[in-house]
Amino acid sequence: MINNDVLRSVRYLLDLSDAHVATLVQMADPTVVLERDEVQAFLRKEDEPGFVALSDRLLGLFLDGLVIHCRGPREDAAPRAPEKRVNNNAVLKKLRVAFELKDTDMHAIFEAAGHPISKPELSALFRQPGHKNFRLCGDQLLRYFLRGLTLRVRGG
Repeated sequence: MINNDVLRSVRYLLDLSDAHVATLVQMADPTVVLERDEVQAFLRKEDEPGFVALSDRLLGLFLDGLVIHCRGPREDAAPRAPEKRVNNNAVLKKLRVAFELKDTDMHAIFEAAGHPISKPELSALFRQPGHKNFRLCGDQLLRYFLRGLTLRVRGG
C-alpha cells in the first residue's frame, strides 16, 4: 500500500491535525522536524499538485510515534533504529501494538470490514519473513484492516 494512503487513513481514523502528525514523528525521533506544509504535501492525492511521496523512514517514525503516543514511552528508553523498509506487515504490527489489539480484536476488525480471516491466516501475517508459514500482507488486506479499525475507533 502506498505510504501516503496509510498516513491519510490513520490521520482520519484518529482525527489528527497536521501539527499532531508532525509531533508524532518527532516523538519517535526528536531530530526530525516536519513543517505543516510538508505534512500537507504528504496528505495530498497522487494526482494533485504539490504531492510528495512519504518515505518508508518517515512512515516508520510516524507509526513509532503513534505507539509512543498510545502506549507511552518504553521503560528501557533504548532508541530504536528506524526501519529502512516498511511493508504492510510492519504497518499491521505497529498498529496492533499501538492499539493494544489481541487476536480476537483483530478478527473482529476484519469481520467488521467484511473480510473475515482465519486464525492461521492472521498468525501467518505476524511471523518472521523466513518462517515457512509467513504470509505477506497484501494491499487489499491492509485496506480492510484500516477500514475495520476506523469503524471500531470512530464508530458507525
